[in-house]
Amino acid sequence: MPDAVRQFVVEADGGSRGNPGPAGYGAVVLDPATGETLAEAAEFIGVATNNVAEYKGLIAGLRAARELDPAARVRVRMDSKLVVEQMSGRWKIKHPDMKPLAAEAGRILPSSQVSYEWIPRERNKHADRLANEAMDAGKRGAQWSPSASTADLSASADAGAARVVGDAAAGAARARAALVQGALVQGRGAGTSASTPASDKAVEAAPTVGWGASADLGAPATFVLLRHGETALTPSKRFSGSGGTDPELSAVGRGQAERVAAALAERGTVQAIVSSPLRRCRETAAAVAARLGLDVHIEEGLRETDFGAWEGLTFAEVRERYPDDLDAWLGSAKAAPTGGGESFATVSRRVSAARDRLIAAYPRRTVLAVTHVTPIKTLVRLALGAPPESLFRMELSAASLSAVAYYADGNVSVRLLNDTGHLR
Repeated sequence: MPDAVRQFVVEADGGSRGNPGPAGYGAVVLDPATGETLAEAAEFIGVATNNVAEYKGLIAGLRAARELDPAARVRVRMDSKLVVEQMSGRWKIKHPDMKPLAAEAGRILPSSQVSYEWIPRERNKHADRLANEAMDAGKRGAQWSPSASTADLSASADAGAARVVGDAAAGAARARAALVQGALVQGRGAGTSASTPASDKAVEAAPTVGWGASADLGAPATFVLLRHGETALTPSKRFSGSGGTDPELSAVGRGQAERVAAALAERGTVQAIVSSPLRRCRETAAAVAARLGLDVHIEEGLRETDFGAWEGLTFAEVRERYPDDLDAWLGSAKAAPTGGGESFATVSRRVSAARDRLIAAYPRRTVLAVTHVTPIKTLVRLALGAPPESLFRMELSAASLSAVAYYADGNVSVRLLNDTGHLR
């Protein structure tokens, strides 16, 4: 009777402290029946992006599984949606840095023996700790050694903590939850990832049972908000909304789109791209998508305000032709531009609905939203709890980047506003 085919689980992770910055990966091969650790691998790889480190972790894990048994069936589990979707064949691989790494991973074992599964970061702690151990070793000018690994012990401790019950455990959980809450108050926007030193992650071990469940310190849904590049109407600051001519990017705007695309590719943190349906945004988004190897999804709620009869006019021209309507618009969020345009209150409701859809669709992920002045200002205003008149007190340059993070516990953090460093 033929021997049964062996089954392995490979968990892999990678991180970069700076993205790009000092980077490392970790991978572990597990027995799916017993949870026993069969092999570990980790390495400091110098300066690289998160995505490169994650792919190298995958390669190391598959190689370790092949060394144990080249005929085994392997289930890969990773918290990188990008790697899982690309290796599963559901996402195209367009980025030049990712193509050779994906090809290398695909050659290690026959594709019929390997399957891929995305898991939340909190279920990938073993590989995450290995990646951090590798980065910690690199910081000391050394390389990771299997003899120095504590990831297996830490993973076992986490599993044991989840099974503890009783008054003593509940008391410890409450104490740890208080510690977590204190950390939350001191530095709310920090988040956690494979780029966080292992020593900083002790609070994550708090039991998640009873009233002592810790506050949510998981990765937020982060919206990187990119205003489109210049059009012919931008330099003269003409009203250009969703009710006008839908202009294309100018030559300057196309150059801006390429520069922001290069900057985002270097950072390597964007996992999905959504765009306003208007042409200037779709063109800007396409430039970024080509560099990142991602598809662009259209979100109707991110379109610019309809400025009615003011479309194509300068502020001075509107002041001259429609002085009363302009005063009303400046004085009330409920007032609409002349000729059936949208009020800021209407835009706020539309943008809020789009925000909620995107948060639900991309939990704990970093999403590039290519949109316009009013939607970006509205998202920032709502995040800050600021009044409608604050819209007139923000400056947003063409091709500028802003960022807002949305946590599962309801907290919101404005990370960035009107960054144009990549254009210089």
